[in-house]
Amino acid sequence: MNQDLRNQPAGASPAADVNSIVSRLLRRWLEILTSRPSRPGTWRRSSERWIAILVDEISKSLGGANVQLLSQIGSRWELISQAGLTSLASDKRNSLAETLIPLALDSPQPIVREQSVAAAIHHGGEVLESEWSANASESDSFAHDAAEASRLTQLAPTALLIHFGSQPPASSIAPLLDTIAAVASTMQSLDRQQQLFGISSDAAQHLRRLLNVSIEWAQIENTDLLLEAIASSATQMIGAERASIFLWDKKRGKLIGRPALGVEGNKLEVDDNAGIVGSVLSTGRARVWNDAQDSESEVNRAVDKRLKFKTRSIAAVPLRSPTGTLIGVFEVLNRKAGNFDSTDIVRLVDLARHAAAAIQGTETRQRLTTVRDRLLHDAASSYQVIGDCAAIRTLRDTVARVAKTDLAVLALGENGTGKEVLARSIHFQSARRDQPFVAVNCAALVESLLESELFGHERGAFTDAVQARPGKFELASGGTLFLDEIGDMSPGGQAKLLRVLEEKIVVRVGGSKPIPVDVRIIAATNQSLPELVTAKRFREDLFFRLNVVSFRLPALRDRGEDIFLLADHFMAHFASQIGRIKPSFSEEAKQAMRRHRWPGNVRELRNVMERACYLSLEDTLSEGDLGLTTWDTAATLLPTSTSSNARSREKQSPSSIVASLVDATRDFQIAHILEAIANHGGNITAAAEYLGLHRSNLYRKMRQLDMKPDEDEPQ
Repeated sequence: MNQDLRNQPAGASPAADVNSIVSRLLRRWLEILTSRPSRPGTWRRSSERWIAILVDEISKSLGGANVQLLSQIGSRWELISQAGLTSLASDKRNSLAETLIPLALDSPQPIVREQSVAAAIHHGGEVLESEWSANASESDSFAHDAAEASRLTQLAPTALLIHFGSQPPASSIAPLLDTIAAVASTMQSLDRQQQLFGISSDAAQHLRRLLNVSIEWAQIENTDLLLEAIASSATQMIGAERASIFLWDKKRGKLIGRPALGVEGNKLEVDDNAGIVGSVLSTGRARVWNDAQDSESEVNRAVDKRLKFKTRSIAAVPLRSPTGTLIGVFEVLNRKAGNFDSTDIVRLVDLARHAAAAIQGTETRQRLTTVRDRLLHDAASSYQVIGDCAAIRTLRDTVARVAKTDLAVLALGENGTGKEVLARSIHFQSARRDQPFVAVNCAALVESLLESELFGHERGAFTDAVQARPGKFELASGGTLFLDEIGDMSPGGQAKLLRVLEEKIVVRVGGSKPIPVDVRIIAATNQSLPELVTAKRFREDLFFRLNVVSFRLPALRDRGEDIFLLADHFMAHFASQIGRIKPSFSEEAKQAMRRHRWPGNVRELRNVMERACYLSLEDTLSEGDLGLTTWDTAATLLPTSTSSNARSREKQSPSSIVASLVDATRDFQIAHILEAIANHGGNITAAAEYLGLHRSNLYRKMRQLDMKPDEDEPQ
């Protein structure tokens, strides 16, 4: 047994050192494995060089004997690799394969016939444990059977057939059989190892491709495009001709398949209890159908005819949401190479899991996008610049152009003319419509709180700063910041605001980290900023920074018939809120609305309509239902000091009731205050200064006179 057969002539009686031959095979296999990436596979892959190299090594070790490796495919034996000096005729090889190899497969030892020896590498039916997919877990009942089947990878019957140049002597047959048995055992171990490499490599490749397609699917926002991408990926990964995703319309009892090539609308509808897909849906279990093996009863050939397509094989698995809800069926048709098997089912199950998650994710995003767009549309419709006068039409046209830019806007006009409505209208017509709109009343910000409100603060920055808080600029980043009553901002606040507008960076109070902000600025005021600049009460550089595009909103009294358009709009809104029929206006009420000066402009009109809608009992509103008070109309009756004198003379006429001194004083104060407010364009702050009062004191005086001022109204 110490003699090496490598140096023996063909036909000599072989005797060899078993350990030497086995060691040589293992060393050669390791060299192949480490010298280059080995393509994992099975004996059936004749292109695998490692098989041919080892067969050649066996031939050399046995003195150049003819060595053939054969594997059973169906009812035939197929030559996988051959090496040696002596070749056998095909008829001789087939004869030996038919007689000698079956005997060897039934025997634990090699079989000798004359100068030929056969030894089994695999007897057939051996099971190699494998795990194709980490996603096909046993907890998933609908995938369990297919996953279990994929773990049972059977090795085909495989044998070594060795032909020597002459018949071995009887004395060397026993050691020869031991040598060949050791060689066969070694080849079996190496084959199993290659099989495991192949399974691991294929599984890893499958999971990599699955990860890649999942990433691609996650980026698709349209459901139809997603379904087409899923079907395309399935055909490539499974090796099928076509694929369809059938989504279940439970209410209609239909399965809607997409994509469906050749069908109008690229959508195929079938009953949810019909055919293979219906069976999969009802049982929740995967199915495979092959036309050469299974009944045609479950295949709808009418669909084939309609699609001009021939179905040869089908693999279908349930489509379940991540929560386990059955949402449809995933189907692939016509495997390009052979029939569908358990491996295809497991891979299709993997695809179905990821596809269901992608479909639900895309549908959820589409639904949320639809809801967002509807909410944005509803919000935008609540902030329309309503009117048909020439000034408003021009304003709307200009706003539509400016809104699409990021230009700073300055809105001018009396109190209540709709400056904030204009600002929100610009925001909702811009590309920032789905980002925040943050409004700040600059008149309400005292110097000590202004920086914290606008720019935020860090925890512990001052006594009450118990936690960090972002400022208005951060909250509005990406959207629009509306600075109302910008003319009332303190000089210190103006300087800090200018710095942020120029640098587009804020630093929180008590912090040092610069925070970039991206906001569009819309400012508003009822004051004359050029006059404030001249009076050194407003920074000139800030004025030019804000005054890129300016809009002046006309007073309501100057808008003619727009009063009735607005009144009807407000009345319809409030009537809808309380569920009553929208009241109409009597001619008397319309005349009263025409006469009224509307010092509070659109805001006052809105309040009047709200009050009338809630309190009136009739379907037609009278002048009394509008409740226009004396102090509301006094601006019309007493626009100047001349009107005040005329009112005094009217009270002195014999037809009038003689008032007491207290009443006369009260009437004079009301008239004088209203005249001051009217002369200053409705600006309470300016009117208070003119009267020598603080703004809060003027409000207090107006309450004493029952003038019911709107103190919440920014001035």
